[in-house]
Order: sequence, then C-alpha cells, then structure tokens
Amino acid sequence: MDASDSSDTDATDAAAAAQRSPDHHRDRDRDHERDSDGILAEQLLRLTRRLHRIQSRQLEPIGITPAQFRLLRTVASYDAAPRMADLAQRLDVVPRAVTTLVDALEASGRVRRAPDPDSRRVVRIEITDEGRATLRSLRHARRAAAEEILAPLTAGQREVLGELLSALVDGMPERRC
Repeated sequence: MDASDSSDTDATDAAAAAQRSPDHHRDRDRDHERDSDGILAEQLLRLTRRLHRIQSRQLEPIGITPAQFRLLRTVASYDAAPRMADLAQRLDVVPRAVTTLVDALEASGRVRRAPDPDSRRVVRIEITDEGRATLRSLRHARRAAAEEILAPLTAGQREVLGELLSALVDGMPERRC
C-alpha cells in the first residue's frame, strides 16, 4: 500500500464519520453512560462486600454475625416488643430468615420470645439485658468498621457521600418479599 492509498482510506473514513447520524453519537453516548453506571454499580457492590468483611471481622470476637447484629438493633429500635412479621418487614427479608436469626440470638441469650398478651398466636421478640450489653459492644465495632472504610475520605467528602447514599436509599421503591 502506497501513501496515496492510505490517504484515500483516511478520506473514506472521514466521509463515513461525517455521514453518521446524530443518533449514532447519542447511542454511543448512551452506551458510555450505561457502562459508567455499570462500573459504579460494581464499585458499590465491591465496597459493600468489603464493609461486610470488615464488620464480620470486628463482630467475630463478640460471637455475632452482621445479620444478627442488624436484627438485634432492629428489635431494640421498637418501643414495644415487635412481632416476627414486623421484623421481617422492617428488615425487608422473608419471615423464615427472621426465625433463623431469632433462634440464634435466643440461644445466645440476647433476645427472648414472649407471648402477645392480646393474641395467643402472636409471638413477640424482646431484647434481654445480655442483648443490650451486646449492642453497646457492637456499636464500637460498627464505628471501627466504618472508620476503616471511610479513612481515605475527608469530613466534607463523608458528608457528601452520606447525602448521596441517603438520596439513593430514599429514592428506592419499596420492595416486597
């Protein structure tokens, strides 16, 4: 191929590019945006997994899993002892998952099942003194895990991240299990 063939090829490529419709550029831009969203989603997933690993490591000496910790915090957040169905709804999980978590927390003495005074068929979940003591210990572990993840960020960046995450969480449609 001589130099004139190369310049003819370049001219043909340039003419083809000039004839491409604006739709072609919009499609390319949309594909790039979708790819960016996919990369962002992957980063969020990786960060979530990393946080889970760090939190698990922090919670292990206390003898509780992150899911049990979340359930224990949720039980403690109610003014009156919640029903299992209340916990499943609040945690956005199937009721069977709550049963498994309550079983483990009850075995460790952190919660107890109690009959509902108004209905014999309803079981309420109460946090015990041991559960409250565990929560105090766990709050420190949770802060330590968050600090490890957030260490590279300045206070201002943490604030912005908090606002962005709130916007994402608050903007999510309700999901039913």
